[in-house]
Amino acid sequence: MPSPNETPSFAYLREKALQLRRNMLIQAAGKGQGYLGQGFGLAEFFAALYFHELNFDPKHPQAPDRDRFYMSTGHYSIALWAVFAEIGLIPHDMLTTYGADESPLEMSTIEGHVPGVEMTGGSLGHGLGIAAGAALGLRIQHNPARVFVEISDGELQEGSTWEAATAASAFRLDNLVCFNDCNGIQADGALVVPMEPVADKWRAFGWDVQEVDGNALEELVGAMHWARARRGKPKVIVMRTRPGRGIARLEAREQAHFIRVEGNEWDVLGRELELENA
Repeated sequence: MPSPNETPSFAYLREKALQLRRNMLIQAAGKGQGYLGQGFGLAEFFAALYFHELNFDPKHPQAPDRDRFYMSTGHYSIALWAVFAEIGLIPHDMLTTYGADESPLEMSTIEGHVPGVEMTGGSLGHGLGIAAGAALGLRIQHNPARVFVEISDGELQEGSTWEAATAASAFRLDNLVCFNDCNGIQADGALVVPMEPVADKWRAFGWDVQEVDGNALEELVGAMHWARARRGKPKVIVMRTRPGRGIARLEAREQAHFIRVEGNEWDVLGRELELENA
């Protein structure tokens, strides 16, 4: 994988984002359903993170100096498994077992089942606190590794998220980068409690903030470079993403949290993915 110090090939990253979407379709078709909306919405983010920014060797997933990635939204696992198949952490043919009984590829991440999973995710409001604690621990150990955490806009409704944000700011954890996915949906509809202005809230809690189009690779990579250069504060990248990005009919769905389609539609979605991203 390219080094974050290298100038990225955006053509390479776009191809990786497309391949991740292909891998997600394989999983959802095997199960007959899945969290495709969020996974497709974060394909560019995962491509930029794992194929450009993250210091992570899949041959040594527990290396002490690895960068840590904590995914608080555990049901985004469909995207993480897509990445892990692409970097060789899991066999590609395992993707068809997504969500099946006895498969380690759970529909929500569970630490210890698959190498490379740093936390059990899914319970809203836990990820930022875990990541802040890890960042503080690494600093105490004089370990130069960085900590990345992805959280949702729905998690901003949880008090524990803002308690962790306060602590991270107070300890000036500049080895911590939060990616706040703001897609505007929660379970079966819009956010229960509107959270805007999100960026201003983070600034009020003492964080450095960048706001980007989360489906634009150039903006994502630029923000990651910005975060690497900033010192003295924790950083947050507010990502505006579109659920189902990559297939127009999925983007247009009102119910995008959990995708079910008719059995004969999976091949149709696959063809549309290739045509719309040719």
